[in-house]
Amino acid sequence: MPAPTLTLEQFTVCLKAGDVHLQADVSVPSHATGLVLFAHGSGSGRFSSRNRHVAHIFHEGGIGTVLADLLTEREEAVDAQTARLRFDIRLLGDRVVAITDWIAGQQQLAYLPLGYYGASTGAAAALKAAAVRASSVGAIVSRGGRPDLAGPALSRVIAPCLFIVGGLDLEVLRLNREAMEELPVDTRRRLELVPGATHLFEEPGALDTVARLARDWFQRHLHSRSETLN
Repeated sequence: MPAPTLTLEQFTVCLKAGDVHLQADVSVPSHATGLVLFAHGSGSGRFSSRNRHVAHIFHEGGIGTVLADLLTEREEAVDAQTARLRFDIRLLGDRVVAITDWIAGQQQLAYLPLGYYGASTGAAAALKAAAVRASSVGAIVSRGGRPDLAGPALSRVIAPCLFIVGGLDLEVLRLNREAMEELPVDTRRRLELVPGATHLFEEPGALDTVARLARDWFQRHLHSRSETLN
């Protein structure tokens, strides 16, 4: 029996974030139960084939996505030379907050409970933004992230957090475990190891495992939040 056709509402926007404008691709499946904002990691963006693969698996699970560039083209060019901006967690966190506020102002998106999916340094930006917009964020997933870079903001994160780390990514595993201890005691948290995977989850099947773990986390927590709001 053929798989049902996936119906998506898709559009690209240019939104204001402080003094700059950022591009974002929005995709919302019919009967969506949640929306996830991607906070891209070092040197990545909304055109990343890896991020789009994960987004597709989210769509199949009834979860919409916002893939936004956290840096402008000019900033990307600077970062490619210096690798400085990708570690500017305050700047990236402010950009995530700005996109969150834009989503809240869109009638066709604001009704969906919101989650963050952060990779590498983007995970720190997502956590920092979640501390600022605590009432707006229903769940967070960090994939191979550097949550430690969120610093004191970790103590103000109340959304359920899933930390996914490659089983062979030992230093990042240590940093994730330490960061988890900085969350408030009543914040739900979980650590998932993907056996045999390294930092970028390039091994066969590793990224699919990440996507399914993240999708299930969002389905569980964003759907529950949606029911509460109703």
